[in-house]
Amino acid sequence: MHNYTVTLKSPLPYHAPPSHPIFSLPLNPRQFVLPLSPQKTGGSTYHNPVFICKGTQLSVPSHGSTSLGPSNGNGAAVHDWKVRSVGIENIDVATLGNLCVDIVLNVPKLPPRSREASFAYMQELSKSPPDKKYWEAGGNCNMAIAAARLGLHCATIGHVGDEIYGQFLLDVLREEGISMVRMSEDGDIVDSSNASYETLLCWVLVDPLQRHGFCSRADFCKEPAFSWMSKLSEEVKMAIKQSKILFCNGYGFDELSPALIMLALDYAVEVGTSVFFDPGPRGKSLLTGTPEERLALSHLLKMSDVLLLTSDEAESLTGIGNPILAGQELLKNGIRTKWVIIKMGSRGSILVTMSSISCAPAFKVNVIDTVGCGDSFVAAIAFGYIHNIPLVNTLAIANAVGAATAMGCGAGRNVATLEKVIELMRASNINEDDEFWNELVKDMDTGEITFLSKMVINGRNNQVNHVALQKVVSELLPKLKDNRLEGKVAS
Repeated sequence: MHNYTVTLKSPLPYHAPPSHPIFSLPLNPRQFVLPLSPQKTGGSTYHNPVFICKGTQLSVPSHGSTSLGPSNGNGAAVHDWKVRSVGIENIDVATLGNLCVDIVLNVPKLPPRSREASFAYMQELSKSPPDKKYWEAGGNCNMAIAAARLGLHCATIGHVGDEIYGQFLLDVLREEGISMVRMSEDGDIVDSSNASYETLLCWVLVDPLQRHGFCSRADFCKEPAFSWMSKLSEEVKMAIKQSKILFCNGYGFDELSPALIMLALDYAVEVGTSVFFDPGPRGKSLLTGTPEERLALSHLLKMSDVLLLTSDEAESLTGIGNPILAGQELLKNGIRTKWVIIKMGSRGSILVTMSSISCAPAFKVNVIDTVGCGDSFVAAIAFGYIHNIPLVNTLAIANAVGAATAMGCGAGRNVATLEKVIELMRASNINEDDEFWNELVKDMDTGEITFLSKMVINGRNNQVNHVALQKVVSELLPKLKDNRLEGKVAS
């Protein structure tokens, strides 16, 4: 028995941070304000001290009574629910891949840095699986749960294994009213005893100094965790076709092959489903990855309807330091791109279109945990996109949902509730910094600049159209409440 305790206190995002312009690639190959993004120190991105463990083959306990096969007791109900979920006629948001279970552990010290020693450490650690009450849904489950709590109809497309961890994820999604669409065909031969078919686990290790290490099988494998999947099932195609939005992020490459991700993207384009793409920290490694990864990244940047990036990520992909100019460059090089959204951390967020710039300062909150904030932010952007909400209003609600998530502990089922979002918006406490924003938009050659302000006098200041936060809140709150009620009735 090991003296490791399990806790959900102050976890960080589970993915390890993975360099120029993507468009030149060849085609053949303690009071804080939210949303947060990495701070810079001395010109380089600062990250909390972490130990990056390059994964391990974890032995996952199986449980016959939770088999997903249609002939097995409880498993039959799960299988039937999955089939019924695909029959939903209208899905607002479907997420692609990146489904995992987060396990957060307090450990006396982080694992050693050598590959062999860290592998042995994790093998030993996995011999004593933590109690189920300390598991949490991770990855794209965060975005789906946040979106569902805003009243959107959501589905997750991906793979979970036929074991207790996969059953746990299915249970969480079902409890949140989220459909699950499995990427493998019912007739596929799946060896459930093979680690390649098990639900992806992410171990989040926290030492007494609150330094974090992140470890999953995907970090260790040279190939994506589920590289055995090579095609889109008819169920997956149906779910994409029925969805208004297909959301992909960079961490999807940890599970799915670049070719499969491009198949999903191309099919979404073919059937008229809007594509949202958030490259995240993985964007940097994809930029210098295999020819297949570089091609897929370029394709996603060009063919997505909405791109979401931090200011650092936008700079790494374009070579342009000014976030607005970087956003405009991404738009110019896109084929289908309508919105580019830049997350500015403590400053707020920016939404760039071909004819406008919208800016919204962040909400001031007491941060408990930042995990899941970015996922929650994306969910609210999807809400605004689907409901054709004014752009600056969309940024306001996204900032609020991200900030509300930071006020809780952990992601998964701990992301923002609608009640917390409403409470935060009513408080209307934003981080105004007129000097920063005025300097940022100065001399911008664009048709319209809109800025969210706590108080507005005469509406306009020079070329900037100021919109009062209270006006935005009064317009958003009825929409949020109505949509949530509609979602409850539909479910």
